[in-house]
Amino acid sequence: MKITVEEEKCCGAGQCVLIAPEVFDQREDDGIVVLLDAEPPAERHDAVRESADVCPAAAIHLDGDE
Repeated sequence: MKITVEEEKCCGAGQCVLIAPEVFDQREDDGIVVLLDAEPPAERHDAVRESADVCPAAAIHLDGDE
């Protein structure tokens, strides 16, 4: 799985950080998503999928997700 984020779409809701803090963080100044691990290990894939599903701005994209 490879993750990409569209920072310009991010609204700073922070749901991704709550669900997968090992993979996502937020910038201090404006809350925009920061991708910590673009290719997380398999044990984090479920949390990453959930993060992408609940993102209100649809700013998280998953490639190679089966």
